[in-house]
Amino acid sequence: MEIAILVPCYNEELTIGNVIDDFKRELPNAKIYVYDNNSSDRTSEVAREHGAIVRFEPRQGKGNVVRSMFRDIEADYYVMVDGDDTYPAEFVHEILAPVQKGEANLVIGDRLSNGTYFDENKRQFHGFGNNLVKGLINKLYKSNITDIMTGYRGFDRLFVKSMPVTSPGFEIETEMSIHALDNRFLIKEVPIDYRDRPEGSESKLNTVSDGIKVLKMIFTLFKDYKPMLFFSVWAALFLVLGLAVGAPVIMEYVQTSFINKVPSAILAVGFVLLSMLSLACGLILDTVAGTHRKNYELQLNRISERSERG
Repeated sequence: MEIAILVPCYNEELTIGNVIDDFKRELPNAKIYVYDNNSSDRTSEVAREHGAIVRFEPRQGKGNVVRSMFRDIEADYYVMVDGDDTYPAEFVHEILAPVQKGEANLVIGDRLSNGTYFDENKRQFHGFGNNLVKGLINKLYKSNITDIMTGYRGFDRLFVKSMPVTSPGFEIETEMSIHALDNRFLIKEVPIDYRDRPEGSESKLNTVSDGIKVLKMIFTLFKDYKPMLFFSVWAALFLVLGLAVGAPVIMEYVQTSFINKVPSAILAVGFVLLSMLSLACGLILDTVAGTHRKNYELQLNRISERSERG
């Protein structure tokens, strides 16, 4: 049984050594992979000195790093953790247990349930952003995930080798959660402690710009994974606009048998046509998504069979 610890890094010279040492203490037989994402400090040198396997990812962004990790690294079980020393290594056993027992394909290290994230995190608006993203995704998928954006996660081989990573940056955690929910992977949350970065270590996350990217990712994946619902919303919106603009025109025609508000009539017809087109797009793309889902299930079967033979 081979376990891989995946540590994406960018300028974590101050903390990466502690992260590696802590995980080596908890899992002495695991392989620790540090992927340096164009660091300008001694991150790679420190990681190598502490016994990690160091590799480099030239494309900037955490999502690009995770894509390379998932493609390149072969193991039975995987743990992904940030290199900023905010996630205690002693919780790795609780993270791994559900995937090792076959109870989950994805294990989420939940920072929020026990309150340590709100006690330790000093960055404004992060809590608001987490709650906004969590609320949107849970509403769309009727789920109850507590911590959508945590960087501490465990995976089995099936999830890692079937995950199509498209996010280039910090949206990757959100993409993982939506992918797991949409494809009905087994998900389990494990409460963990969280500690803030040590003094001198700076967060690479920009609350506003990265928050916008996360919301854009949710919008895009909503369209891709649930096209019928997505385009039905637009169809309903255009229909309401068409009726709102067209109602006075219809009333005028009923009363006078003439139409003087020609621009309004044209606009109303345009909105109704857009509504019909949106609904048609939703129906067509829903069929395409259904076919894709069936093919994806077959792909999962092939990956599972290869893993069992291996």
